[in-house]
Amino acid sequence: MSFEWMYWTVPTAIFFITIFLMICGMLVWELVSPTVERRGFLKIPTTRGTRFFVGLLGSAYIHLAWLGLTDVNLWFALPVSLAWIVVVMRWG
Repeated sequence: MSFEWMYWTVPTAIFFITIFLMICGMLVWELVSPTVERRGFLKIPTTRGTRFFVGLLGSAYIHLAWLGLTDVNLWFALPVSLAWIVVVMRWG
């Protein structure tokens, strides 16, 4: 199987490996401590998995907005995205 059709770079590989490891971590967390639905500032009943998905989706939009609205290096959007995920996971 050849992956020459896709341009794999180190940041791309790090991104997908990180997402994979985070999903594995969520699985272990769920097995050790089952989740309970709760309501936060998202105003809908959510589980850990739901909040994780919303956090990842929001991070994607933060990066897209950063690309479209600023001329600043994209790496500066990473801490904003990480803060967003932490806020959603904790209080979402």
